[in-house]
Amino acid sequence: MRGPETNFNLSLGLSSAQQANLTDFINVNDIMSLSSNRSDAIVDRTQNRWQFTGFYILAILFNLCLGVQLLTVGLALFQSADWWQTHLWFARKYSVLSLILVGWSYWVVFPRRVRILSASLPIFLGLQFLTVRLQTPLPLAVVHPLIGFALFSTSTTLVHRVGQIVRNPERLG
Repeated sequence: MRGPETNFNLSLGLSSAQQANLTDFINVNDIMSLSSNRSDAIVDRTQNRWQFTGFYILAILFNLCLGVQLLTVGLALFQSADWWQTHLWFARKYSVLSLILVGWSYWVVFPRRVRILSASLPIFLGLQFLTVRLQTPLPLAVVHPLIGFALFSTSTTLVHRVGQIVRNPERLG
């Protein structure tokens, strides 16, 4: 019998001899790992390692894009206003990466924290676009840099969390 010795009754109407033969083929730990909660599922780490690594690379790319955004806005403010169009164009192009990260975080079994961090990226980006576009009596654009800081901080935290998982897959539980 594979795994630890465990007494259990299958209650399938089988004789005790048939149940004994069946337990030789069924690992109790395999039965216990079947769960309706996706985050509790057993992950084949060798098969999914490329999925974790790919997500990690995409998260790093997204974080680097945020850094480029900071550079372009700085260049637009302190060197030449021509950089402003680059800042706007680049934001529209790389923001789709956040949606890919959200989908990927639910497609591959990641811890809840990684899924929450991933889901917050497009929310922060949406708030970034809204604070610039909406015209209100109270200028919302004032919080645009603060949301940008929260976005960068969240993205960096995501990179570190996923990096820990890629380097140490046992962290998946």
